[in-house]
Amino acid sequence: MDELCELTAVEAAGLIRGREIASAELVEACLRRIEQVNGQVNAIVTLTAERALDAAARADADLGAGRPWGPLHGLPVAHKDLVDTAGVRTTYGSRLYAEHVPDQDALIVRRMRAAGAISIGKTNTPEFGTGSHTVNEVFGATRNPYDTAKSAGGSSGGAAAALATGMVPLADGSDMGGSLRNPASFCNVAGLRPTPGLVPSPTAGTAAWYTLAVSGPMARTVADLALLLGAMAGFDPASPVTIPGDGSAFTSFRGERGPADGRALAGLRVAWSPDLGGLPVDPETAAVTATAPGVFERLGARVERVDPDLSGADDAFRTYRAWYYALAYGDLPLDELAENVRWNIAAGREVTAADLARAERLRTALFRRMSGFWAQYDVLIAPVSQVPPFPVEQPYVDTVAGVAMPDYLAWMRSAYWISVLHAPAASVPCGFTPGGLPVGVQIVGPPYGDLGVLRAASAFEAATEHGARRPSLPG
Repeated sequence: MDELCELTAVEAAGLIRGREIASAELVEACLRRIEQVNGQVNAIVTLTAERALDAAARADADLGAGRPWGPLHGLPVAHKDLVDTAGVRTTYGSRLYAEHVPDQDALIVRRMRAAGAISIGKTNTPEFGTGSHTVNEVFGATRNPYDTAKSAGGSSGGAAAALATGMVPLADGSDMGGSLRNPASFCNVAGLRPTPGLVPSPTAGTAAWYTLAVSGPMARTVADLALLLGAMAGFDPASPVTIPGDGSAFTSFRGERGPADGRALAGLRVAWSPDLGGLPVDPETAAVTATAPGVFERLGARVERVDPDLSGADDAFRTYRAWYYALAYGDLPLDELAENVRWNIAAGREVTAADLARAERLRTALFRRMSGFWAQYDVLIAPVSQVPPFPVEQPYVDTVAGVAMPDYLAWMRSAYWISVLHAPAASVPCGFTPGGLPVGVQIVGPPYGDLGVLRAASAFEAATEHGARRPSLPG
């Protein structure tokens, strides 16, 4: 059964379709792995074992009768605890919703189920997804499976830890300031922040035109990311920023199947920025990510050291983020909320019309500058996070490479500056620190260039095989 947990989602889906393994076998193996290791990392916070086993039995019966459900037929998945799941506790990481049970599924949950996925439970998140460290007052902290004394990142840290330990082959997540990318980097898995509008917006019911927050896939391989993205993506008439079409191009994506041949990325124009123009980066993180340009060159890409002009990204992100928090959570009782949420709401209440006008001007100018950048380069590669995983008891990173951080957001700038670009960005494993902690590299493409990002990420993954190194946990 443990071997089943090591299968990629693409492999497992093929074996199920070929009736070489049963969905029930795979679900049982995942439940066994959860029993063995979840207590050490606290990734799955609400388990739906009986529902999953019942669904797996139906999946096997329908497949036997010639009624396959879709490309994810019989695959166990986990949903982030920010995502509504009908009849299943959904807390948003907040004690205000500790016993909340929605009566409807979120659209991405419905889409994943329609594609054949079987939900096995909910993954941990900080309150309302606030911050890149997964800890809350309902369930506590999620620990890094490569060193349980360290953070798993956030806010999709529960998903990343569950994937790394083989509890599930696929998981959804969300990303405003790096919440799909940072935990993927910290846990040696893959995550994709899609172009806004490709996947139904998680904020459509509150702020329909807000594009900083997106939902997206997490997995252990890039091909698995694409498989899940294919189920999640597609036109949503409830969103004014939705992208026409469906996810079929991603469903059929398989990427590199073995070690790259040296020409996989021939002609790709790569911009390499080790610090995005002067951000402090921990020396261990910098040493690992500095190996990425050489890999791309060996794959046939043309790599140039470039720092894109991201001026204005910080101010624009912070202004829009604060405004959104006041809009979405400003009516909640502040004394019942975690400090980071209160801080964001307070900042949002100070945002003026002049602030929003400035943020819009800055973001528009940034988008125009980057349009010129994307005319010269196909992808930008840079660190995902400015630091490796930090102690789990530490609320946030307060110093990076000897530079004091002014607040809990500042250490995440290498991720949240990218969020402002309206662009797809992947995190893929890049290597390990001398102490054995994972470090990811960020691969960013032009708006709507999600397939190109996946192709570059897949070639890098195949050439390095860093993602094949799994954590060792007792059990």
